[in-house]
Amino acid sequence: MRVAFISDLHGNIHALTSVKRFLTENIVNQVVVVGDLVGYGASPGPVIDFVRREGWPVGLGSSDLRVAMEFGEREGRKGLADQVLQWTKGILSQEQMEYLRRLPPGGRIMTPIGRIKYFHGSPHDPELRTDLMAQERELEELAEQLGARVVVVGGTHVPFVRVVGDTTFVDPGSVGLSLNHEPGADVAIVDCVGRKPKVTLHKVPYDYSSSAFDIMAWNLPPVIAEVIRTGRMI
Repeated sequence: MRVAFISDLHGNIHALTSVKRFLTENIVNQVVVVGDLVGYGASPGPVIDFVRREGWPVGLGSSDLRVAMEFGEREGRKGLADQVLQWTKGILSQEQMEYLRRLPPGGRIMTPIGRIKYFHGSPHDPELRTDLMAQERELEELAEQLGARVVVVGGTHVPFVRVVGDTTFVDPGSVGLSLNHEPGADVAIVDCVGRKPKVTLHKVPYDYSSSAFDIMAWNLPPVIAEVIRTGRMI
């Protein structure tokens, strides 16, 4: 059994379609999205529609939450992400907004090697962050609470794998706005065979120029286009 995990799509339809082609060539049994369909990118509606058509399970991300729920303006939040989220609220259809509102906080998958749990930030709040660099004891306690052999989280935009005891912790990175100093779309594939899972991290090339052009065409912050081209936050 092979499960592909992708996260932080952030409205980048060019990256997502390339990931789909990659997963067609590298056959997997299931694709799971670990949150943040929207934010930063210029194509939030097409990304939502794409994921819905594919029928992929999706966990609620922090950007999804901010767009779908009426929290009002938070003091001090005037950064790039918030500018794009406000724009996103005005461009999505009611049906797309309802889809985001119905997203669960995460999910689980039963596999031959045990349970996989996935969520965007923390098990119950997509806006919190699970620190995969935390002390081993802290991660061991989390794994015990979740009863999971594999824990998959998103939000950092940097691919990462760490094994603590009998549990493998994975951050797939970001499809739409990778920040590991290499442009491209990040994908994590978990092979659930044998005695323990095997995780492989992949960088999928796509048409970065078209994604950057879309950012400029919609008058979104130009620094986002530069991040897409370089894979690093300026």
